[in-house]
Order: sequence, then C-alpha cells, then structure tokens
Amino acid sequence: MSANSSSVNFFILATLGLPPTLIYPAFIFGTLTYLFIIFCNSLVVLTIAVSKRLHTPMFLLLINLPISDILGASSFFPQLVFSILTQNRIISSSACITQAFLIHLYGGGNLLILSVMAYDRYVAICNPLKYNTIMTTNFVIRLIFLTWFLVFVVMAVLFALTLRFNLCRTNIEDLYCNNPSFQTMSCGDNRVSNYYGLFITCLLNGGPLLIIAYTYAQILRTCIMNNNTDSRKKAFQTCGTHLVVFLVLQINSAFTIVSHRFQNVSPFLRRACGVSILIFPPFLDPIIYGLKTKELKKSIIKFLKRQVGSTK
Repeated sequence: MSANSSSVNFFILATLGLPPTLIYPAFIFGTLTYLFIIFCNSLVVLTIAVSKRLHTPMFLLLINLPISDILGASSFFPQLVFSILTQNRIISSSACITQAFLIHLYGGGNLLILSVMAYDRYVAICNPLKYNTIMTTNFVIRLIFLTWFLVFVVMAVLFALTLRFNLCRTNIEDLYCNNPSFQTMSCGDNRVSNYYGLFITCLLNGGPLLIIAYTYAQILRTCIMNNNTDSRKKAFQTCGTHLVVFLVLQINSAFTIVSHRFQNVSPFLRRACGVSILIFPPFLDPIIYGLKTKELKKSIIKFLKRQVGSTK
C-alpha cells in the first residue's frame, strides 16, 4: 500500500524539544513506562487465559482490552524511545503508515470493546435471570469477532481512501503518524476521505457513547430500585470504573480527531491529548481492572505466587 500511495520515502515527525540533559532520563522513563505497560497487560491476559474460573463472558470480553492496549503501546513507544535516543525524528513511509493504521485500530477497538463490556454489565445487572441465556460463550465470541472485524474494515477503507493519492509533503505536525496528518499532506482532492473520516468519527465515538448512555441509565435505574446494599455498591464500583476508562478515551480521542480540522487549536494541546490516548489507557487499564475486579485480583495474586513458586 505504501509503495503505490506515497511519493516520498520518509516522513519527519514533530520535534520532541528535549534539551541534551533530558535525553537519557526521557529514554529511560519512556522505556520503563513501555515495559510496565507490556508487563501489566500481559499479566492480565495470561491470568485470564490460564484461570478456568475466569472463562466467563465478562472476562472473555475484558481480555480484549489489554490485548488492544498492548497493540496501541507497541505502535507508539518503540519508535518514540528510539527517536529520543538517536534524536532522529525521521520515519520511513511504510513504518509511518503501519504505525498510523495500528494506532487507529487500537483507538476504535477500545471504544467498541468498552461498549460491548457495558452491554454485558447491563444484562448482568438489569436481567440477571436471563444473563446465562443471552451471554453465551458462542454469542460472546461472535461479538468479539464482529467488533474487531468492523474496526479493521472501517480503518482499512479509511486508509485506502486517504492513501490513494500521493503524499507530497514530509513534515507531520504530530508526535506519531495518523490519518488526519496524511490528509493534510495529500496532493489530491481528499474530500471523500475527509467526509468518510467524519462519518467513522461519529460512528466510533457517537455509537459507543449512545450505548454507554443507555446501558448506564438502565443500570442506574436498576441500582436505585435495588434494596440490596451490597449488590448496589458492587454495581456502582464496577460501572463507575468502566465509565471513567471510557470517558478518558472518548473525550481525548474525539478532541484529537476533531482538532485537526481547526487551524486555531493549539498544536501543543492536540499533541498532548493525542499522546495521552496512547499512554494513560494502556497504563491505567490493567491497574484499574486488576484492583477493582475482585475475582481478577485474586487470580492475578494466585498466578504470580504460582510462577514464583515454580522458579524456586
């Protein structure tokens, strides 16, 4: 795709603006952050995979979140820490297009996964007697496949539309490659890809927002009517955590995408929001879900004890 769509062999990402004295501390901090993200998210994936009691619809859905977070972090951090160390912001066109596609796949995937998880909580809390009938293993697997298939197809079409014209400029105003930057560097008429980009922005941001709003309104209604204090407290804790994670990703991603269409938006603010999407969710998700979800927390501790014991 990159060979036919781009007339340049490399791009230049926005400068990090690091003074010489901060190069090595920034490199160490970035590397440790990336390793922490990979370790924590991999721990959640492995714990769910090996713990049979976690092979339930809720955790089958949850396992997709750390997988997506690993994808997003791995698309961003290796190139970032390499450029910090070498002070070279040049990236090849093929690497840039790959990075952009994977980052968009991560963002869209996370939003839809969180929406499906909200639906799961809605059924569990509002229709507990029908939960096992509705949320069967086969149904959950189909939901997961449909989620990733939809995001992949939507993003593939977006990049195909954007990259059908040559990219005749090399400077990218962001800290990582993305589709809005490709559109500004396009030599041809990109109105179709621009309109399509607006459509999928509404689809992948507006759709999940409507799902979250409806399911949480019903959950809130059920919790208020429920006289069981313990059940109500557990529902509020689980849903509150889920809502915070969703809103952080939703607000930042929507602002980052829309801000590319307005020239008067501060580039620094846009870059900060864009980078936060790739740092905070992958960093915080395993901590939040690992600490707040009692079953997962116990299984993680048990898994770590088993691994430590096997090394002795």
